[in-house]
Amino acid sequence: MTDPRLLGNALRATLDEWWRTRWEDLQFPEAANATVVCAVLLAVACLVLLIRVVRGRGPGRTHVAVPSVLPIMHRSHLALLRHLPVLLFVLGVPVFAMALADPQTGFSREEVSYPGRRIALLVDASTSMVMSFKSTRMKTQGESTFFTAVAGAEYFIKRRMTGPYKDLVALIQFGNQAYVVTPFTNDYENILLSVRLVSDPREWGRFSDWGTTIIEGIAQATELFKSFNFVNASGNLMIVFTDGRDSELNRANQPLDDLVNEARTLKIPVHMIRTAYNYRLGEVQQDKIWKAVVERTGGRFYAAYDDESLSAALAEIDRLSPGRIDIREYSVQRPRFAAYALAATLLWLTAALLKLGFGMFRTFP
Repeated sequence: MTDPRLLGNALRATLDEWWRTRWEDLQFPEAANATVVCAVLLAVACLVLLIRVVRGRGPGRTHVAVPSVLPIMHRSHLALLRHLPVLLFVLGVPVFAMALADPQTGFSREEVSYPGRRIALLVDASTSMVMSFKSTRMKTQGESTFFTAVAGAEYFIKRRMTGPYKDLVALIQFGNQAYVVTPFTNDYENILLSVRLVSDPREWGRFSDWGTTIIEGIAQATELFKSFNFVNASGNLMIVFTDGRDSELNRANQPLDDLVNEARTLKIPVHMIRTAYNYRLGEVQQDKIWKAVVERTGGRFYAAYDDESLSAALAEIDRLSPGRIDIREYSVQRPRFAAYALAATLLWLTAALLKLGFGMFRTFP
């Protein structure tokens, strides 16, 4: 069964594309074929009318007797409304013809705005993540906390995919050092592929940087935002999946306070999902430290201790992260027929609904 949200998103995207497309930018490579099709349809309609004229009209077969209309009875001003279904159908014909002509735009550059955010996903791959985190709701490749954390990242991406969002997402894996797995992209499938690759047990086994330095991951993500020139823009966000067992609060060249102040200045809130099975808020020694740190950036701290708390944290972050981002899009020979086909379909469906659903549109003149 089709998800209604996906259908709604497709309709919104089609209408938005229509409003943004200028008539002078359109090309109609199939205009000749569309003309032929319309001419054939017109010829068939004329042939049907000609056959009806030749066959003639006989009483009892094509005529209907109605009571006489008295002169004192005035014609209703709303009588013309009975022709509305026919008018809608006729209006749909040229629109459908334009869809048949396969309208396209050549090379174009557009500045468009979409609901979404720039999201950096940070996954802790350190040794401590080997501890068990039993999950029955998430599809994991093992019982280690690492696999549950990666499954949580995948779950979050899929939530965003089913919404109206066009996020730019990056994936970073960290231990004592941080590594950019995938830079910012709006290709959700690419990000999902990267998440599945790092979650492979053999790939995790090859990850040799087994320490935990959360500050390195945050610093790497901040540099990535800078590299893409996303700083000081609304819609930036970091999500850190970690067990939180890290007391290292300084880098060699940057104290934690400086990094936190920088993230807050650059408007990059950090949400941390501390994944530790059966450890509630405060039961992990470093919870107080990291809760204070992320809240100073404008983010939130979530203590995920089971499936329910992890899902609730991801759902809340999704709800708090609508946002809008501006994207420059380039396209070559991009088809634009969908909006015209949609308009013609809506006109014809409306005409059919009026004709079949309301008696006033089936009255005699």
